[in-house]
Amino acid sequence: MKRIGVVGIVLKGERDTVLEMQKVLSDFSDIIVGRMGVPREEANAIALIVEGTQERISALTGRLGKFPTLAVKSAVTAFEVSE
Repeated sequence: MKRIGVVGIVLKGERDTVLEMQKVLSDFSDIIVGRMGVPREEANAIALIVEGTQERISALTGRLGKFPTLAVKSAVTAFEVSE
């Protein structure tokens, strides 16, 4: 079953990190249903609304968590949607 959740990302890094992060987000575009970014001088914040299996959402946060200049947190609801 698919679940609905939120992935929060705080980015404090170089342009290279942004480009690599964007590649990861593109790889997971099938589960990203919404995205909001807030640019800040000291760090950028991005909120993703996701809808996918727990495994797929975990794979996304795991890949993002490998970047040393990204902080990633996710909250997945118990609410299930049919596939």
